[in-house]
Order: sequence, then structure tokens, then C-alpha cells
Amino acid sequence: MGFLDKVSEYFSNDIAIDLGTANTLVYARGRGIILDEPSVVAVQKNYRGLQNRVLAVGKEAKEMLGRTPGSIVAIRPIKDGVIADFE
Repeated sequence: MGFLDKVSEYFSNDIAIDLGTANTLVYARGRGIILDEPSVVAVQKNYRGLQNRVLAVGKEAKEMLGRTPGSIVAIRPIKDGVIADFE
């Protein structure tokens, strides 16, 4: 089950999301931390004429750091607590 699948099961008013530089945490009232994933996104550049295509997020994307061909980039979009890469 991927990052987005895990998160979407728990949307309600009793949830908090912490977009951290190293990890993204999701907290649910009464359950505690239900998701702790690296804040990493793997993107394929210029996929079939499109600007970018997201291939993986979280742990899957972190495993790609330094191991991808030139057209695939694993990035950390949050730096020093601020969104640093919108694309």
C-alpha cells in the first residue's frame, strides 16, 4: 500500500499532518502517529512530452536516491521547513 493510499483512509477533523524536512508525519486522534514516511518524491522529467511524472513518494522514493537514471530524480521538496520545490 502506497503513501497516498495510507493517508486517504484517515481523512477527518481529527487528523494532523506535519510536513517535515526529513519526514512527513500523520497523526490521528486516539491512534497516535499512523504514518511516518520520508519527505521524498521521485519524479520522471519530460515524460512523454509532459513536464513531470511522479513515480514514487516516501520510502519508495527514498530508496531511489542516487540510484536512478538521469531522467528520474528523487527530490526532497521541503528544505529548512519551507516548500522549496513546487514542481
